Amino acid sequence: MAEKNYYDVLGVKKDASDADIKKKYRKLVRQYHPDVSDDPNADNKIAEINNAYETLREKDKRAQYDAMLDNPFAGQGGAGGFGGFGGQSAGGQGGFRWEDIKDQFGDGQAFGDGGFRFDDIFSAFGRGARGSAGGQAGGRTQGSGFEQFGGGFGAQDNKGQDQHAEIAVDLASVYSGDDYSIKLNVPVRQPNGSVDYENKTLKIKIPKGITDGKQIRLAGQGSAGMGGGKNGDLFLKVKIRHDANIRIEGADVYQTVNIAPWEAALGDKINVSTPAGTLGVTIPKNSKSGSNLRLKGKGIPAKQAGDLYLTLNIVNPDITDSNSEAVTKAYEQLKQAFADTSINR
Repeated sequence: MAEKNYYDVLGVKKDASDADIKKKYRKLVRQYHPDVSDDPNADNKIAEINNAYETLREKDKRAQYDAMLDNPFAGQGGAGGFGGFGGQSAGGQGGFRWEDIKDQFGDGQAFGDGGFRFDDIFSAFGRGARGSAGGQAGGRTQGSGFEQFGGGFGAQDNKGQDQHAEIAVDLASVYSGDDYSIKLNVPVRQPNGSVDYENKTLKIKIPKGITDGKQIRLAGQGSAGMGGGKNGDLFLKVKIRHDANIRIEGADVYQTVNIAPWEAALGDKINVSTPAGTLGVTIPKNSKSGSNLRLKGKGIPAKQAGDLYLTLNIVNPDITDSNSEAVTKAYEQLKQAFADTSINR
């Protein structure tokens, strides 16, 4: 047997409830997610955790797996024995070590009349076999091996590893929802066990209201599975593109808006182009540069919509050769009008 079973991988007892297994799985995924974990082996640990959870989360698979743990060499109709569950190996690549097997059979059964050959054993396990994936190994059929023990070893059903990437989307697409197309080199497992890559264009639905850093899951677009197993999934982390005068905090959006000095001093109504569309905004009298106008519910339309904050930035008009005299006179009058004003610097 392998040194570590799926319960060990998730750190739960064999009689753990479904809720406890799910809770521990989520905790481990957060801990070892490649985007947040400093562990150099995070990718492999995530794959191991996913493999364990995919089996233990389903009632039938878990029952078969428990039966395999209780009697690893009893037939389970193709899904039993070691063959139906990926990632269980001590070898780290899904195959099994000779040391794990010889403990069950004894060294003397590996060779000799009526015994097993090394090739037969690896053929019975599928992945990592010394022979063809079609059941031939060393000139003998797969059925001449462990099936004598009622093994019933079927092809391994090992899901491929999940992959992670980033996709940049426009802020406008987040407000309305949109379709994007991406090109991928998708791994495809060949009948001989090798992996080829084919170009594929995928259409991605950007959900309305998705926030920066959230992930979109594309089922079956990760690494190729082994032994007939399903492909892993592709997780796309969303990176929101926006103009330089915008910043995003969760579902809240902050946008810097330039206003004239007289608009700030006297107050005014202006139209502002925002991610939520063109909005009419009232500038309060005596507004200060850097102050925020809050537009409730005009942020990213997530499940709980964020707010849009317009940060006011007072911009002085340019002085040119054509307006120099008039602007200078206006500023002189302004200076005289506020001669008693004290400004803290």
